[in-house]
Formats: sequence, structure tokens, C-alpha cells
Amino acid sequence: MDELQRIRLKKMRDLMDKAGSFKNVSDSPTNLTDAMFDDFVRGNRLVVVDCWAEWCGPCRMIAPVIEQLAKEFAGKVFFGKLNVDQNPATAARFRIMSIPTLLIMKNGTLVDTIVGAVPRDYIVQRLQPHL
Repeated sequence: MDELQRIRLKKMRDLMDKAGSFKNVSDSPTNLTDAMFDDFVRGNRLVVVDCWAEWCGPCRMIAPVIEQLAKEFAGKVFFGKLNVDQNPATAARFRIMSIPTLLIMKNGTLVDTIVGAVPRDYIVQRLQPHL
């Protein structure tokens, strides 16, 4: 992807966020907050939310995998990242006790959870039934 296209996608995403739409228009994860979490998962048919923290080594290990999957599944699966330290309400609501935790949400409902820094193929295998 060239630089101009990347800038256009970012601008489109920013405009849609300001308009109140949380549809992912790019091929990268959306940073989520407690305030926007529900709108994001309800606004997209299939969502994977990476629950993480800055201090977490395994979270840093899985981050590039999430970025890669966001590109690979662009338009089919929407990816979000939720910093659990900055967004404790959502973390508590889903009883996240270990990170990284991936929440797989379909039509706004939790359908699967993956805990730990697992391989890319394992994540894809768990997503397949929901595509």
C-alpha cells in the first residue's frame, strides 16, 4: 500500500469515527475505549478484540499477529484493541483475568475467547466457524 492510500484510509477512518460510525475502513485494528466498545462490536458483524496492556510481554508478542490478521481479513473481520489498564469497566465486564485475551464477538455477542499469546493459525482456526 502506498503512502497516499494509507493517508486516505486514515482520513476516512477519522471522519467516520467523528460521525459516530465505528466501521473499520482500514486494514488495521481500531483502538477501543469503554465508551465506544459496545457501538463497535454491535456495528460490525464479526469482531476480534485484543485485550492488552503496555507492560505485558506476551501482548507485545501477539500484536504483530493481530496487525497481520487485520490486513488479511479486512472487510470480513473487524479488529479492535482494548487497553485493559485504561478501560477497566470493559475488562471487568468480560472478567478478563489474563492478558492477552482475544474476544471474538459476532453480531454483538461474545462467541469465543482465546487467552494467551497463541499462534496465528490457532486464531484463524477459531475464527473459521464464524466467517
